[in-house]
Amino acid sequence: MQHFPIFLDTAQANIAVIGNGEAALAKLRLLFKTQARITVFAPAPEPELAQAVHAHGHSLIRRAPQAQDLAGMRLVYSATEDDTLDTANAALGRSVGALVNIVDNLEGSDFITPAMVDRDPVVVAIGTEGAAPVLARAIKKDMEDRLPAALGQLAQAGKAFRPHADVLPRGRARRDFWAEYYLQAGPDLMAHPDDQRLQDALFALRDRHLAHHDRMGRVDLVGAGPGDPELMTLRARRLLDRADVVIHDRLVTPAILELARREAVFIAVGKEGFGPSTPQDQINALMVEHAREGAHVVRLKGGDAAIFARLDEETEALDAAGIDWGVTPGITAASAAAATIGRSLTRRGRNTDLHILTAHDKDGIADLDWAALARPGSVAAIYMGKRAARVIQGRLLMQGADAATPVTLVENASQPIQSVTPCRLDRLAQTVQALRGPVVMLLGLTPARAANMLPDLLEARA
Repeated sequence: MQHFPIFLDTAQANIAVIGNGEAALAKLRLLFKTQARITVFAPAPEPELAQAVHAHGHSLIRRAPQAQDLAGMRLVYSATEDDTLDTANAALGRSVGALVNIVDNLEGSDFITPAMVDRDPVVVAIGTEGAAPVLARAIKKDMEDRLPAALGQLAQAGKAFRPHADVLPRGRARRDFWAEYYLQAGPDLMAHPDDQRLQDALFALRDRHLAHHDRMGRVDLVGAGPGDPELMTLRARRLLDRADVVIHDRLVTPAILELARREAVFIAVGKEGFGPSTPQDQINALMVEHAREGAHVVRLKGGDAAIFARLDEETEALDAAGIDWGVTPGITAASAAAATIGRSLTRRGRNTDLHILTAHDKDGIADLDWAALARPGSVAAIYMGKRAARVIQGRLLMQGADAATPVTLVENASQPIQSVTPCRLDRLAQTVQALRGPVVMLLGLTPARAANMLPDLLEARA
């Protein structure tokens, strides 16, 4: 992100616009909507520009600016459409500490003015780093069509009511009140907008929420998917957006955590096979503690919440504490890994069953049905198998598995840094040593696009 989006307070601010013609007038039409004091510098202003400046009660100076003219300006726009003049004006503005924008000159500007959807005080700013103004306009048009004109009146009423809403406790109680007003009660009144009706509805809604603010919180156990935010369900994203507290595993990616509210409390409870981990009892206690305080807790788990994520232990703890809970499934890593290599996990004539396994359990290396896994045609997705790779390889070979059985190692499945490494069973342990991220082992599968070259690849690795 090269340009950081902010909203600048223009009340009592001084802004200068230097130039004439349509470029200057286009900026002024936007700036006239602000509360700033605007000074326009134009040696020979066109009638339309002069009329617009005076009609809005701003100042027009019929000459080029000097440095002292720009002292105290917060923003300076140069819209002369002359590169030499614009460069000189920009230097003048910067010399007095102002931020400078040269119209249609991204490289010469300190800031850019985004496309805007104006439903004052609701303003949506759309920026493309100057790379795609046509796209910005298309998004603006779509947003204009979606946001009703009366939205501004709804927001103005809410803004005026804020001091009355402060009697609600901070956090979930206050947020639930505003969510119901802006998303349900308020829009229902917009068919026939009336300030008094809005005011009465706000007081009635506040009093109802005030009477129930001490209710118990809730825990949602949410599958975050394999790592790509686009593979999360809509419900998972909605729950994450509403969460007061996010208790997340090590495998939940930063890109997914970015989707939560910035005000949320984030608690990492990472677990790593044969390594440091947060005790399950402590995780259970954290969920109960925050829910009892009235928070909406999202217990965020990589992949699917019901596959190797100790879901039952957590729901039993919540039941014992009398906490309401729900489960939102996610895409498990096995499905993401199979999609990455373009293979089906089941196929007629090849395998009628599918093994989804974890290589270790609470007692150490898991005791698996090695004979079933060693049969020709078996397909298994093995989670958390890197440190147990040598054991997996040895047990399968001991049970008669073909040494050339294909194994595909998918590291960081679905993420931009994912990698696919095909190998043979008899080289599994040495191959997996080079991988550092989380790996799903797909036993019995080769990548679809590389299937015809796999023998050559394996020979090259030998």
